[in-house]
Amino acid sequence: MGALQQVLVVDDGVRAVDHSLSGELASLGYASVTASLEAADDVLAVIARPAAVLLQACARRDPGYARRAARLRARMRDRGIPVILITDAADRSAGGPVDLATRLNAYVAAQPDL
Repeated sequence: MGALQQVLVVDDGVRAVDHSLSGELASLGYASVTASLEAADDVLAVIARPAAVLLQACARRDPGYARRAARLRARMRDRGIPVILITDAADRSAGGPVDLATRLNAYVAAQPDL
């Protein structure tokens, strides 16, 4: 059995006390590294290629955050790394937490072993 696949969690600094993406990822068998959007490039430079990037949408309307997030998404797309947008408000209104098992595994299963 190989090493755990790694996922980069890019967040906006707002964390729910009752929900941990890192904890949920661990229960799914993924290792995770959490970084701010500003530090994402530095983190990507020192970790192994992630299986995916989970990008937390900024709760506040911040044009600077949106521009940086769009650049990160474009860079990851160019490298063939899926980016999954996590939006707390939309996920809660849908009736529950993000179903990472469904969303993440669909992306990762389609990726070739590198």
